Amino acid sequence: MVAAVTTVSQILGANNTEFSLADKNLTNATKSLTIALQNFSVSNSSTQEVVQSNIAVRTISLREPLATVLFSAMKGSTDSLVSDRIKVDEQATGLKTDDRTEIQILINITSTNLTGTERVGFVLYQNDKLFPSKTYKIELEENYSNRIISGNANGIMVNNVKIALNPQYNRSEFRLYNHACVFWNYSLNDWDTAGCIKETDLPELLRCSCNHATNFAVLMSFRINYKYARPLEILSYIGCGLSIAGLTCTIVFHILIRKERKTAITLMVVSLCSAMLIFNIIFISGIENTNANVNVDENSAANIMLQSDKEGPPANDWCTAVAALLHYFLLATFMWTALNALQVYLLLVEAKRLLFRHYNAIMSLIGWGVPALFVSITLGATYSNSNYRQEEFCWLAALDSHQNFSVEKPLLWAFLLPVAFILLFNIIVFGRTIVSVIWKENKKLISTKKKSVMKNIFATVSIAVTLGITWILGYMMLIDHEKTNIVFSYVFCIFSATQGLQIFIFQVLTTTIFRNKASDAFEAFQRSRFGKSLNPRSYFLSGILGKVNPSEYFKTIHSTRHFDELHLISNSNE
Repeated sequence: MVAAVTTVSQILGANNTEFSLADKNLTNATKSLTIALQNFSVSNSSTQEVVQSNIAVRTISLREPLATVLFSAMKGSTDSLVSDRIKVDEQATGLKTDDRTEIQILINITSTNLTGTERVGFVLYQNDKLFPSKTYKIELEENYSNRIISGNANGIMVNNVKIALNPQYNRSEFRLYNHACVFWNYSLNDWDTAGCIKETDLPELLRCSCNHATNFAVLMSFRINYKYARPLEILSYIGCGLSIAGLTCTIVFHILIRKERKTAITLMVVSLCSAMLIFNIIFISGIENTNANVNVDENSAANIMLQSDKEGPPANDWCTAVAALLHYFLLATFMWTALNALQVYLLLVEAKRLLFRHYNAIMSLIGWGVPALFVSITLGATYSNSNYRQEEFCWLAALDSHQNFSVEKPLLWAFLLPVAFILLFNIIVFGRTIVSVIWKENKKLISTKKKSVMKNIFATVSIAVTLGITWILGYMMLIDHEKTNIVFSYVFCIFSATQGLQIFIFQVLTTTIFRNKASDAFEAFQRSRFGKSLNPRSYFLSGILGKVNPSEYFKTIHSTRHFDELHLISNSNE
């Protein structure tokens, strides 16, 4: 029988992929094997111990009519079972409470007349390969203690059995969600909770009590110990706040001057800014998952059969909704940058003065409809808390269970790839525009070379901001190098968080219309303050600007013909 124990140890050490219990005959064989080991543990003629790396069998001859026998396995530097870590106490007073003991079983027995044949037997299995459950599914591939312990008696009445487990698992990656005290029911060929209850747990110790003796286990379910994102850094709050203010002012300004500009231009600017504004508001108020504040011990007192060793995070439909809205409005933002790029190309590079019929309606349908289609398909294909969005914060899922980037998660194919194609299109249009229009030599330009270069640089940057070119920095964050990743993270945070402010600067503050309106408002303010009889411009600005007319000052500062052409294409058709 010792040779058989050695064979069982080898079976328990087999690779999971090699050890399949799909065959019914193999299941029946393991059933016969475990019953044989159980009988062997109580049939020896004397005290005997057989210990292999994956199984330990111990037999105790009862010498007292009343006894409390404790069998325990101590922790070691390796997972293998060794004799000096297997302990038996025939007159134990109770379970051990030290942290050196990993698993233990205490059998309280009574025998009125000892005949010398009474035995108590124990079998400790390294894992549960010989006990394939149809109910309890193993989903985690991480190593954790799933040892099975058997306690049996021959010719003796068992009063009760107590089991205690000090579970071994990676506490930095997982946290225990629940556990169940079970025994192997040979009639069901599965784990069963009948006759077993949970006892009050001690720190780091799971305790069970059963009214019968057989093969016992403590089934456990774990939750991933998510590292929830910290609250947004002050840099993000400042950047998003400035963007929200800038985008709001940009939208209001372009709506107020809509009669002075063609509808197509106003539509592009207002739609782009609206999508970006809503995204920023949702981002700053809802990106953090409220589950980060939930820290409740879910391990219930009820001894209920578990379905899996992996428990998903608490459901949070609000976080899923936030992720979907962020997904939609950010895709809409990029879609409107692409439509802006198309309009710039048609009006400046191709010099078209007549846009096609129903231009505004078609652009609106594409700008708002295509992102909605993407989000709908993504939700329909991947909807679940763990598949559509991340748990760490309310955004699209990207990593698998091993925290590795996964091509099956929606972040890649529902966001990164579509945005990459949009950015590629925008970059191509950006290149054609600055080469064919902005930096094209203009012999009629009446300004110094230095001023021309500055104007061209200014116009180039303005187009890059409007088309979202700086978002390519986000892809640089995928570089798997810590220092490089940190640098690009901060640079990307600065440029992306303040994009709304940049648009306000280039789409409002530097335009001729704004300068004219600002000049008129300034003059009206000065007249109301000083009266009509006094020239307020000369009075207020003469000390600063000398003899320069302040109206001309407002109209000439940062003046650039190329930049104004992007916003004031007077001959464009609606």
